[in-house]
Amino acid sequence: MSLPRRKSLVRSFALVSAAVLCTTGLAFAQLSPSPNDSSQPSLADSTSSSSLAYDSNPGFDVASPATGSGAAAGGQYGGRYRPHEDRWSHLTFEAGGGFNAPSKDSSPYITWGGNLTVGAGYRFNRYLSLMTEYQFIDDKLPGAIIAEAGSDGGNAHIWSFTMAPVLDLFPKSNNSVYVTGGGGFYRKVTNFTDLNLSYYCDYFYCYPGVTSQVVGHFSSNQGGWNGGIGFTHRLGSRFSDSKMKLFAEARFLRVLSPAVYTQPNGLGTTYVDANTELIPVTVGVRW
Repeated sequence: MSLPRRKSLVRSFALVSAAVLCTTGLAFAQLSPSPNDSSQPSLADSTSSSSLAYDSNPGFDVASPATGSGAAAGGQYGGRYRPHEDRWSHLTFEAGGGFNAPSKDSSPYITWGGNLTVGAGYRFNRYLSLMTEYQFIDDKLPGAIIAEAGSDGGNAHIWSFTMAPVLDLFPKSNNSVYVTGGGGFYRKVTNFTDLNLSYYCDYFYCYPGVTSQVVGHFSSNQGGWNGGIGFTHRLGSRFSDSKMKLFAEARFLRVLSPAVYTQPNGLGTTYVDANTELIPVTVGVRW
């Protein structure tokens, strides 16, 4: 190869090598980050992205200090009252008293008297509650039964523990009507009494008098049931949070007592038919 041709080839190779180096340099310059390039993510953008990712997590409820949503929530939990407050708000109580009337079938064996009722329960919703009730009934005995026993007087006491659902028909109204009924345990005690001479003494003198003393009795333990209707009046406006109500109700009560044919404590022979039926009328407060 001649010398001029060699020089021409060397010059061409040098030009090609320079072109390749320039092209490579420009490519690296475009790929490397520039301090003034706004398209690259900054530390602030990274922090903002992390904050957005955290806020979007459905498992957390982040309250901003500016909005004060944590303070606005107050005593609430997830938009509802806290569990312990919610449980207590479902409890309900009642207390009342009244009188009792015997049914036609029971009137030969028991007469009129009074009753005392207290109860506590759980309110499932506006309409339905379940009450556990204690009731004490004090009624007199008819003169015919007292004469058969040969005593001066007598009474019939009935204690009961029962459970009774209460269905409120118009819970949003100030005045409402409800139906109730249930059953449970009943204890009935029939007492015969005589009047005995006694003395009452104060600091200076003693005075003669008479007291009623039990001289004979018989008792029984059994089940029973009751059912009736009642009326309530809310103490407060219609849109208030007051749960206190006045109530008045009448129920039909049947105690499944056995028939009795006995001589209580040596008294005269006494007969009482099975089952005791009464109509207790009770007035009180429920809250």
